[in-house]
Amino acid sequence: MATIEMKDLRRSIGLLRHHISSLKVQYGDVDAVRRMTNDLDRLEIDLHDFEHSPPPLLKPSKREDVVYVPDSKSDEAAWLGAQDEGLGFHSRERTK
Repeated sequence: MATIEMKDLRRSIGLLRHHISSLKVQYGDVDAVRRMTNDLDRLEIDLHDFEHSPPPLLKPSKREDVVYVPDSKSDEAAWLGAQDEGLGFHSRERTK
């Protein structure tokens, strides 16, 4: 199963391998170059595993998950006695 994204990723890994090889020629077999090579090897292994055993695709969310909140004015009596947290004062009488 090879999608366009996986082909692009494989091409990008090839480009990175080329650039890391250039760094190795310039700087030698230093720790940083070895770590980048190791990271790239790991990425290639992960891509191979992903291609041969892909996880299930995510399903788009259902419209039933949407909760409709009306724009109409709510009953202000439901808020009487509620605290105005974060406004700097508490337990004041609510005004209409």
